[in-house]
Amino acid sequence: MYAIETKNLTKKFKNKIAVNNVDLKIQKGELFALLGTNGAGKTTMIKMLSTLIVPSSGSIKINELDIVKDRQKNRDILNVLPQETAIAPNLSVKENLDFMAGVYQIKNKQEKINELIKLFKLNDVLKQKAKTLSGGWQRKVSIAISLINEPEILFLDEPTLGLDVIARKELWKVIEQLKGKITIILTTHYMEEAESLSDRIGIMANGDLIDAGTSEELIKKSKAKNFEDAFIKIATGGEL
Repeated sequence: MYAIETKNLTKKFKNKIAVNNVDLKIQKGELFALLGTNGAGKTTMIKMLSTLIVPSSGSIKINELDIVKDRQKNRDILNVLPQETAIAPNLSVKENLDFMAGVYQIKNKQEKINELIKLFKLNDVLKQKAKTLSGGWQRKVSIAISLINEPEILFLDEPTLGLDVIARKELWKVIEQLKGKITIILTTHYMEEAESLSDRIGIMANGDLIDAGTSEELIKKSKAKNFEDAFIKIATGGEL
């Protein structure tokens, strides 16, 4: 059973086709990176997969449940980390975790919070107001919050955007710990990030899913020297 499966997935906005007949299969526990230049259609794709918008045609199944017919059931098993840091700035880290556990009505609330504190090593910042944290710590707390409802599928939208190199590498370690435990769909503009973290990578251009595979497979197919060159060749139709 696939975590996500789409068939002829299409989204139109007036006369513009944002996503065009995309067929995609993502395995359970896989970390799948969706790449593309601005306007490629990946944001629209993610919004459909995460139930935020409805397809114009085609189908999406999450754990074999139809995205339209079983929308609420799908929402119960996924979560989204947006580009913007999704924490309350005037609450402490502990208060943020408590608040979101209450929103999701987590039964084993304290046990789950303690698990996340341990996973993300949050003990030293628990009492700090979120707005006083560095960008890297804020993103860690944001990911922790996105896991509080124990989602089976997590969408990470540009998780390291704006972070310095050290903070980015630290966040990579956190994401790597989640691999295999849940299904992760990652969008990023950092080629090194996609290559380092992903099991497979999909490349979109002009609403089409041009190709998908491991970084090694995409490099070999495009006859490129490295993954960045492979991405450019595939996304632009062979031009470097």
